[in-house]
Amino acid sequence: MTRARKALVDLSSTSYYHLIARCVRRAFLCGGDKYTGKNFDHRRTWLVERVKLLSSIFAIEIAAYAIMSNHYHLVVKVNRQQALSWSDNEVISRWYKLYKGSPIIDKQRNGDTLSEAEQLLVSELIEEWRARLYDISWYMKNLNEFIAKKANKEDKCTGKYWEGRYKSQALLDETALLSCMAYVDLNPIRANMANNLEDSDFTSIQERIRHFKDAKPNAQKSNQNNENAHQKKQPKILKSFGTREYENTLPFSLFDYLELVAWTGRHVHPKKKGVILKSVPDILVSLKIEEATWLGRVQNYGTDYGNFVGSKTVLRAYAAKNDVSWYKGVG
Repeated sequence: MTRARKALVDLSSTSYYHLIARCVRRAFLCGGDKYTGKNFDHRRTWLVERVKLLSSIFAIEIAAYAIMSNHYHLVVKVNRQQALSWSDNEVISRWYKLYKGSPIIDKQRNGDTLSEAEQLLVSELIEEWRARLYDISWYMKNLNEFIAKKANKEDKCTGKYWEGRYKSQALLDETALLSCMAYVDLNPIRANMANNLEDSDFTSIQERIRHFKDAKPNAQKSNQNNENAHQKKQPKILKSFGTREYENTLPFSLFDYLELVAWTGRHVHPKKKGVILKSVPDILVSLKIEEATWLGRVQNYGTDYGNFVGSKTVLRAYAAKNDVSWYKGVG
């Protein structure tokens, strides 16, 4: 049964969400089309560029992404507090980067005198825009409409480009976040489209690895407690790893995450199963997650969970909070 979006996005419970959108029609509209022989990989570049632009405007940060042939995955963090901290002028400036705005706002920006009623209208508009700038639905609407219009113009056609409304999953605990990010980053490996993480095109993990390798040698060798050096090792547009020692970062070490995804990839790759690293990644040890449990979670992520992801305890508690008896993933 389709649930109302407001029942799926609850920022009081979690700020992390997994978002998925799929193309309509039979052709691979974002990759190689085996029916026409055309290649549409440039559209995957459109998606990556648009995602990054929107994340520089919205208070929605990108933790992971994977742009596949006919669908894409995003793992995002909604930073509501950031949006609430913006000044009115900041909200207006960000909104105007995407939309025409409003004549009454233009009047205020031009320094014209406003009546009391007009001032009230300005305040209401700014708060409405502020709320939209940390709203996942507005973010996805802007992303999907932009890509659909551009693709249809290129194809010289009209009609639906996306299958339907996007799917969202609330990531209710750290293990849910970690497994979802690994699942997203490993999509090309699982689909046998790449043999290793560095060749996994249009993924966040490929971008993170390349950025780290391209970082200046002095940044690589500097003290781990140096926050500036720590940030230089990671792409600015993606949410940084940092463990709890760094404020407002993903609660894991970048090195631990790369080790974990590489280790997991050796298990899930169709041609490399059985070729594994001997040691268990430190991050699994620290989170007390069994190897088999972790691998099963990543390999079956797409089928084991619905709109909410977390431990059985967390899912049961969240179901009770929303006055329902059960969520997919409990058992």
